[in-house]
Amino acid sequence: MMVRRKVRNANAGFSLLETMIALVVLGVGVLGLAGMLANALTYMQGSQETFIAQQQAEEAAEAIFTAKYTNAANWAAISNNTGANPAGLFLTGPQPILQPGPDGLVGSVNDTGALPEYVVLPGADGKLGTADDVKVPLSTFTRTINIQNVAGNSNLRSVQITVNYTVGNQPRTYNLQTFISAYN
Repeated sequence: MMVRRKVRNANAGFSLLETMIALVVLGVGVLGLAGMLANALTYMQGSQETFIAQQQAEEAAEAIFTAKYTNAANWAAISNNTGANPAGLFLTGPQPILQPGPDGLVGSVNDTGALPEYVVLPGADGKLGTADDVKVPLSTFTRTINIQNVAGNSNLRSVQITVNYTVGNQPRTYNLQTFISAYN
């Protein structure tokens, strides 16, 4: 008597269940990649705004140093303009980013009534400096300049510049801190 064994056919392929599990694993991987791509695109879009915020904060710090070191202002004026210090040159609280006023200093009391600051981008021809360039106002940016005396040293002040802006619907903040002294 001959015994026959059932031999499984090696070419039978995958079962439906194995195929479904493989598709679910593949789908999860593709969704993960899509989410990562969306985050990367948001980050890349925000890099231009972050650079602008950095430049606007540095511009304000340079205005403070310019006022001090060109002797355009005395030490009392290198401060925020408040009820307690009406001689202060720099506005308090979040301010729209405006073009410099007649004194040439950004963020100062002389900026009142100035036009909004803008960034020039290349137009349809892709070239900067041509007639089709686009001026994009910095209307989603605000800048706060906070100048405080350093405790125990009346000749040293802390300068905190904060630029708030939005990328898409995400609020972001750029902070710059420096110090300025009464000495030249």
